[in-house]
Formats: sequence, structure tokens, C-alpha cells
Amino acid sequence: MRISIQIILLVLLIVSGSEIMAETYYVNAKTGNDANSGAQIHSPFKSLNSLGSLKLSQGDSLLLASDCTFYGSLELKNVHGNQQKPIVITSYQSGNDINDHKAEIDAKGCLNGILLENCSFIELENIKITANGGFSSPYRKQKKQMRCGVLVKLSKSGNYKHIYLNNLLVVDVFYEEKGFVRGAKEVKTANGSQNYGWGIRFITAIDGAFVEDIKIEDCLVKNVAHTGIKFTGNSINYSLRNISIQNNKVLETGGPGIQMSGVKNVIVRNNKVNRSGSHDDTRKWGRGSGLWTWGSKDILIEKNHFLNAKGPGDSAGAHIDYNCNNVVLQYNFTANNAGGFCEILGNNYNCAYRYNISVNDGYRIKGKNGAFQEGKLFWLSGYNGKRKRRGPYNSYFYNNTMYVKQDILTKIAIDKAASGVLIANNIFFIEGKSKAVLGDQYNPEKEGETTIKNLIFQNNLFLRNNNWPKELPIQDDRAIIGNPDFANVGGDKIVDYMPLNSNLIKNKGIEIHKIPSDSIGLSIGLQLKHDILGNRIEGLPDMGAIELK
Repeated sequence: MRISIQIILLVLLIVSGSEIMAETYYVNAKTGNDANSGAQIHSPFKSLNSLGSLKLSQGDSLLLASDCTFYGSLELKNVHGNQQKPIVITSYQSGNDINDHKAEIDAKGCLNGILLENCSFIELENIKITANGGFSSPYRKQKKQMRCGVLVKLSKSGNYKHIYLNNLLVVDVFYEEKGFVRGAKEVKTANGSQNYGWGIRFITAIDGAFVEDIKIEDCLVKNVAHTGIKFTGNSINYSLRNISIQNNKVLETGGPGIQMSGVKNVIVRNNKVNRSGSHDDTRKWGRGSGLWTWGSKDILIEKNHFLNAKGPGDSAGAHIDYNCNNVVLQYNFTANNAGGFCEILGNNYNCAYRYNISVNDGYRIKGKNGAFQEGKLFWLSGYNGKRKRRGPYNSYFYNNTMYVKQDILTKIAIDKAASGVLIANNIFFIEGKSKAVLGDQYNPEKEGETTIKNLIFQNNLFLRNNNWPKELPIQDDRAIIGNPDFANVGGDKIVDYMPLNSNLIKNKGIEIHKIPSDSIGLSIGLQLKHDILGNRIEGLPDMGAIELK
């Protein structure tokens, strides 16, 4: 017994000793010296070069002086904290910085601002990252290279956890030098074929590698050559899981604002994405939706703003690309997006747009200003790559409010491969003309007779009886014609689309049930308790996204 007690005490002593060993390292580009230990604030390291040899362990902190710019890249490989003691990398207020700025990493000439490779339980916060040009050989001559503000990647199998990015500022990330001009065909390639700068990227490129418990919150990503926030996981086993993307601003990206592939269990909430697909710098791709998903499942996208997406193709506010399951968009405000509002592509199952407000989306005209796709207010497409067109299946579209001004030609496309469609309780306030168009992806839809199986299309409010083109294969069998009388038609706020004509709106919606032959509906439920403004839904729903009090 005495021996056992001694062993236990020894273990406790070791554990206690490991806690004591948790270190805080300081880095100050102005006052530091790489010959220092870095373990005290008065003897900091000077550069990021000194950090690669550190043996960081659970509970350690790495602090960068807030009034300094650090040139180079911060790279951590095979570093692990634990649930109780993650490794934290952040700024510290140095003596002369009374404004408590973020420490800045300038990765000009490096592949990444911050690289986390095969790491777990890491928290990055309060740091600014920029990386603008500066490449020389050998990187410069390589093709399809990428540079990232923050890159999290796995190069060996295993289960990795807990990567938190909080309050980061990622700006001006370009691979090429200012003045570089891309060829006219580059914007038509599927995702770009040249060298680009990206904001924040997660990549799991090998089998048996997973990351879960990911948070990107309160970050600003601005002015990057391609996508702002991007996840690239394995679409067969969804290798990136349990993800929170909340309260971020993603602005002026050359590609999409947010893009997710191979992810599962994701919440995207309260983000503002503005000017995706920007081409205000010739190094940018010039095309991209505010958000899009591919090969993913169980995603809730709510309470976001998707504004001013541009580009000759794609560039919707938020769209659901093919091979997805259970993706729901609700309570979002989308406006002035060239590609459109609702876009659900092929081989998707049980996806939904509900209680969103769309303003002037889908204005792009095919063939004009280089556009190779029509903009569309509403689009169901069977496109799923080079395979035979199929689906989407069980698409729910209800209680949305859409406004399109007079000088926009509204286009709508519904693929004959679509099966299971519910369109109800929406407000289509279209001031100008409307027309039916064909789906026009890389593998475009062909004309032919259309019969949509398992269709519920009824009880939608249209401003005029020609808002929904008569040549479309499906028609509302209980359409309502009238003016909802918005509070401030053409405005840029949710409350501007408060209907004042209560006789047309109040309790005029129908209850939403599962599409015939669909046994699932939506995994989070078809019934909502609140509208886009948080007003409680009582009795029958009102028409559109706002419930009148």
C-alpha cells in the first residue's frame, strides 16, 4: 500500500510540475533579441524566426508586442495544448502603445502569415496579418500557388480539435505584385487556375485526417485576391466538423466571401459579407458568391448580410452548390447580388430558403459586360458536375420577401430534373418584367418538357399577375395578386420591407408541411417560432419574412 501511495504522489508531482512548466513567451521587434530566453517581458525575442524551435506545450502563451510589425511567417507544426489548457497566441500591450493595437505580421514574400500544421487546442486572437506580394524565386515561377493570411492544414492522419480564431484582422493578401493583370479567361475557370492570396483557409487533404471544434469569430477579412474564409475538407466523410463562423466581416474579396466544402455541423451567423467577387484590383479573381457550400451537410446560415456580390458567373448572395444535404438559409438579408438570391443546384437534398429578404438580386444579363451566366432571382438546377442532371430533391422555399426594382429584368430557372418542391407564403414584389431562362452552368440545361414531381406551389403574393413567367413549367395554383405596401420600398434595411397592407398579409400564410414523399422535411424542423425581426409567429403565419404585430 505504501508503494502505491508513493506512486500516486509521484504522478501528482509530475502533473503538478507540468502545470508549473507552462510558459509565457514574449516577442518584441523593437526591444527584443533572439539570443534572449523570451520567457520574461523584459527579455523578449526579437523575431518570428526564434519561435520555430520552441517546444510549446499545454497552457503556454506566445505574446507579440502590440506596437510592432513582425516580418516573416509564424509557423507551428505538431503543437498541441489540451482542453483545459490551450496554447494561446495573441498580442500584449507594450509600454509605448497606449491604444492597445494588434501586433502585425507582415508576410510579404512568405507563403503564409500564420501556419498551423497538425495542431490541436490552439487559440489565435488579436493579431493583424497582411501579405502583399514580394515573392521571388523559387516560388515566383511555380503555378497555382497559394498564399494565406492564416492556413490550418493537416499533412498526416489523426483527429485534431479546437482551433479558435478570434478578433483577427486579415487584410491585403495577394500573391502577385501590384499591377499584375490576369487574362480574360481566368475568371471563367471553375475556381481560378493561377496564384492567389486567400484570407483564412482550413485544408484536410489526406485520408483519415479530421478537425473538429473550429471557431472563427469577430474577425475582419478584407481585400484579398480570392476567397475570404474557405474550408476544404473530404466530402465523403466530412473531415471538417462542428464549426462556428459568427460575427465576422468579410469585405472586398476577389472570390467568394465564405466557401465550405466537405464540412458538417456548421453554424454561420451574424456575418456581414460585402463586395465578394470584387475586381477593384487586377490581381483579384473577380467572381464569387457571398457564401456557397459544396459536398457538405447540416449547415445553418442565418442572420447574415450578403451584399453587392459581382462577377460574370455565380456571384449570388448565398447559394447551395451541388452534393449537399440539409442546408438551411433563414433570416438573412441579401441585396444587389449580380448572380441572384435563391440557387440550389443538383444532387442536393432537403435544403431551404425561408424568412429571408432579397432586394434587387439577380440583375446580371448574360452576354453583357462579359457575363456568361444569367442572374436569377430563383433557380433550381440539376447540375452536379459532369454527371447526369439530377435533383435538387425536396427544396423548401417559403416566407421569403423579394423586391426587384423596375429596371431589372427578373429571371427564373427551374430544371426539369428537380423533384420535390415547395414554394409558399412568399412575397414577389417585382416592379419590372420577368422571364424564364434555362440553367446555364458549365454543363447547361437543355430545353424539353418538364414535369416536376411532388410539387406544392401555392399561396404566394405577387405584385402583378405576370411576375411569375407563364412559360415556366410550374405555376402557383392559388396565387394572390396585390401590393403589400412596404414601409420604404427600395430601402436597404430589413424594416424597410415591413408590409403595411395587413389585409393581404396578416394570417394569410398556410401551414408548412413535408413535401409529398419526403419523410424528412428539415432536420431542425419546418415550423419557426419567430420571423426575421424576432417577432413571434402566432396562429397562421403571415405572408413574407416579417410577421405583423
